[in-house]
Amino acid sequence: MKENVISKETSEKTVLVGLITPQQNEAKANEYLDELAFLADTAGAVTEKRFLQRVDYPNPRTFVGKGKLEEIKQYVEDNEIGLVIFDDDLTTKQVANLERELQVKILDRTSLILDIFAKRAQTANAKTQVELAQYQYLLPRLTRMWTHLERQRGGIGMRGPGETQIETDRRIILDKISRLKDELASIDKQKSIQRKNRGKLTRVALVGYTNVGKSTLMNLLSKSDVFAENKLFATLDTTVRKVIIDNLPFLLTDTVGFIRKLPTHLVNSFKSTLDEVRDADILVHVVDISHPQFEEQIEVVNKTLAEICGPDNDKKIIMVFNKIDAFTYTPKDDDDLTPRTRENVSLDELKASWMAKMNDDCVFISAKKQINIDELKEKLYEKAKEVHTARFPYNDFLFQKYDTCDTPEGNDDITSVQSPE
Repeated sequence: MKENVISKETSEKTVLVGLITPQQNEAKANEYLDELAFLADTAGAVTEKRFLQRVDYPNPRTFVGKGKLEEIKQYVEDNEIGLVIFDDDLTTKQVANLERELQVKILDRTSLILDIFAKRAQTANAKTQVELAQYQYLLPRLTRMWTHLERQRGGIGMRGPGETQIETDRRIILDKISRLKDELASIDKQKSIQRKNRGKLTRVALVGYTNVGKSTLMNLLSKSDVFAENKLFATLDTTVRKVIIDNLPFLLTDTVGFIRKLPTHLVNSFKSTLDEVRDADILVHVVDISHPQFEEQIEVVNKTLAEICGPDNDKKIIMVFNKIDAFTYTPKDDDDLTPRTRENVSLDELKASWMAKMNDDCVFISAKKQINIDELKEKLYEKAKEVHTARFPYNDFLFQKYDTCDTPEGNDDITSVQSPE
């Protein structure tokens, strides 16, 4: 696994490679490469150039065509590039052929994400989850590591003990995967007991795409010091804090962000996040509205939530559109007859559209500039109060609120009534 880790202190020069296919147009391919460049930056690599090729399907031998591979090889040699990152998962054969042709380190999207996970993991739970994901990724890719120890030919004097080095390694890794799963089962049992001991509290989980501002919002609402940074996967450990709004306490959980093209086994490795989402009463779906493709990010999160909670998910959801301070748009001139695009839609129009779609269960804020935070707290309070009063019909609030509007007409002032001595 050491050769797949690039998280060193020094920056490493890299180039990115993607494909334009009938299923993925040029705009989409460039958008994926933008995200891949952000992932590379998070891992500590500096992107020098991008390569895109239009093909019907990936080359089964080298992912890209022969001419494009020569172009990449020439650029790598001329500019002393030490790393080439591909936007899609590569097969064992493709990695071996590419390393032989380019003579540099080859990574795909999944191995890059795993490197970031290994760099960010802090707790024993997260480290175990990352290690399990790394071994599951490594298991089908053992072949290229032992090409110098292929199974020996038969004949006199060539009969060995019956197990090659690759078979030995495969058995060792399977044993480690089994051990890590047992460790995670033990940790999961401990987490389950912790969740049961949380008492009569409504559970609220912050969910959303990676780098949308969940941890910043968590710090703002809970007055805690959760690590937050403008990088992908700044959060890998679920953090739970008790938050009190008015007279109602509830639990707020910060979770790992989702991302496109994330393999299933990688999602399943982070069971603690999935369990926190499953057990939550209210989901706060945080969205980066300043991102050009925020609607597609919403679809990715909704699809992942459907896989986690099942298609019949009846959890209360509040949509929180964050980073309104960074939102920009290009107004159209009156004499401009070109079709209207996403870049021409103003923030007010988006507000009207999404409020109608979500039945006002959405709020537009800036966690960094603390804009509209009071409105978010009001919505959180109302949703948490609904769950709390339905689950605990007897009054379990910190203190009772009395509405002055309920006083009889003509008695606007409330006077205290003393009991007779």
